[in-house]
Amino acid sequence: MKSLAAGLPSDIARRIHPDWRKNEAGYWAVRDQLLGQYRNQWIGFSDGVVIASGTRPVVVFHAAHQVAEHPYVICVGRENEPFRIRRVNFAYDASYPA
Repeated sequence: MKSLAAGLPSDIARRIHPDWRKNEAGYWAVRDQLLGQYRNQWIGFSDGVVIASGTRPVVVFHAAHQVAEHPYVICVGRENEPFRIRRVNFAYDASYPA
């Protein structure tokens, strides 16, 4: 499988940490073994093992980052489906009565 980093502009791809790339490659090496237990679930993968799993990507992302510094986070069996996690910020409304 082609690395997710391969689709990034080269100046951004160079910033990808080698440990993340190692974890991505490690995931693909064992992906078929993970399908039975983790299909359609989000997982955090690091150093050859699943370190977090669940149905909510943001929860899995945060849990995985508590265990490892550069985990690979993916939805098992749905790797080719586009997915975006969006960050939304709202300004504080100073006119709102306290």
